[in-house]
This record gives sequence, structure tokens and C-alpha cells, in this order.
Amino acid sequence: MSEYVLRTFHLTKKYQRDKALDDIAITIKKGEIYGLIGQNGAGKSTLLRLITGLAFPTSGSIELFGQMQSYVSREVQKRIGAIIEQPALFPNMSASENLEVHRLQKGVPGKGKVGEMLELVGLDHVGKKKVKHFSLGMKQRLGLALALLSDPEFLILDEPTNGLDPIGIVEWRELIKKLNREKGLTVLISSHILSELHQLATSFAIIHKGKLLEELTAKELDDKCKQHLYIKVDDPKKGAAIIERQLATTDYEVMPDGMIKLFRYVDDVRTVSQTLTQNGLIIEHLSINGDSLEGYFSKLVGGIDGE
Repeated sequence: MSEYVLRTFHLTKKYQRDKALDDIAITIKKGEIYGLIGQNGAGKSTLLRLITGLAFPTSGSIELFGQMQSYVSREVQKRIGAIIEQPALFPNMSASENLEVHRLQKGVPGKGKVGEMLELVGLDHVGKKKVKHFSLGMKQRLGLALALLSDPEFLILDEPTNGLDPIGIVEWRELIKKLNREKGLTVLISSHILSELHQLATSFAIIHKGKLLEELTAKELDDKCKQHLYIKVDDPKKGAAIIERQLATTDYEVMPDGMIKLFRYVDDVRTVSQTLTQNGLIIEHLSINGDSLEGYFSKLVGGIDGE
């Protein structure tokens, strides 16, 4: 059995002469919460539509649950739950009536499933209230219940927190974490807000104008964004020893090119400089590096636009 829920290979989608996606290759392992980051119009929704079978690639291929797909079959679709754009709801029906209609359409056995889903997403108290009177957050929760109705292995969400207030965003985030933790659900979430996904995702892909800029784990993203002193000395091995002995910290990393990332003393550059020089080292470079998550994303995107 494959450890991957999804892999894409050279995935490209053209609309006339314009490329909405250009040679996208991403990998999602079972049990991951995978964050797809990109500005509005970057190609996120197009990618999700290809993965869910709502659109077809111009070229490239998709592997789902270890099986190559020339198109996403109905059998595979049953293993996927998705909210792409706005969930399809009947405004003059209640939450339970909406779920019952979808349960019958999808052939999901057991009437008790409706009550189970309402409880899971926190809508078991709404009774016969019609969906047209729901808040946006309640509609998003009902959409999630619809996506989870058939017990999918893979959940795909397109900008699920759009329009939610801060409390609604926190509640949504905790619900996704719970599903991932308790049900082992693999989740793919797209958003243009990196700070939101950073509190949730275990891996990320950053796309811009249809191209994949970077794929990285949450730890790799943290390391890139974490503020640190970036140090180059004439003897990196000796420099590391002095940092441990004289500055009493192991919170540093020696890079393959010999540069040292020191994650302590960011606010005390003078002490670091004096300690290194007093022990006979020549400092060739010393700067403060690191950025906010938004700053990192902006620099990455800006670098591509500036080429």
C-alpha cells in the first residue's frame, strides 16, 4: 500500500494560450495536513479541481492512493471529500435535511449518519432552522459535514476560512486538527493567508502564477523564518566550539558552506562579535537574518516577479 495519498507529475493546465498551472509536482503523504499557499489567482483552485476530477489536465498525470489516474474515477472520488468554492446547499432546508438529501444521493447507508455529522461539526443544536438564516461560519461547517458524509480518507478544502471572524477561524482550525488526529484524515487546504495555515499544516507548497516555487515541511519553513545571526568566520569548526563553550548554547547550526546560524543572541550582536574576535577568529560576515511568515512569502514571490 502506498504511503502517498497524492502525487502529481508535470501537471499543466492551459486555457487557450494561458497556463493556469505549469509543470506542478507535489507530494502528500498519508496523515499530513498539507497547506497550499498562493495569492488569489495563483492556480490553487485549478489544481484542486484537477485533483477532484472537476477538470482535466492539459498534460501531466495524477496519482491518488497509489494509482495513476488518466481521469479521477468514481471509485476514487468516493475516497475524497471536498469543498471547492462554495458548498452546494439548499437554502430552504434545514441542516439535517441538506445532509439527508446528500446521503441519499451518495448512497451512504444509515440514517444515523446525519446526526453523527451534525454533532461532529457542532451543528447538532440548530434544529429546523433553515440554511438561508445560517451565518457564514455555520454554512462552512455544514459544507464540511457534507464533505465528511461518506467517511473520506482525503479531505480537500479551498479557502475554507474566507469570511470567517477570528473566533470562527480558531474553531475551524481546531476541528480540522481533531479530524486529523482522531480519524487519521489526510487534509489538503488552500489559502492565501500563510499565517493561518502555519498554525495548522505539517507541510506546504507555495505556488505563484501557476508555478510551484517551493515545497517544504513546517519545520523547514520555521527554520527559514526564524530570526538568527548569520555568521561567517575563517574557521567554522572553531567558531562552533567557541559558541558552545563561551556563549553556552547549542542552539546553532553549521551550514554545508560553513556559514553558522546562531538562533540565540539575536538581540546581543556585540557580545557574539567580541567573543569570536577575542578568541582569535576573523569575522567575515555577521548579520541578522530571518523574517515573518508573510515577509518570507512576499520575498519569495517578489523575487520571482522581479526576474
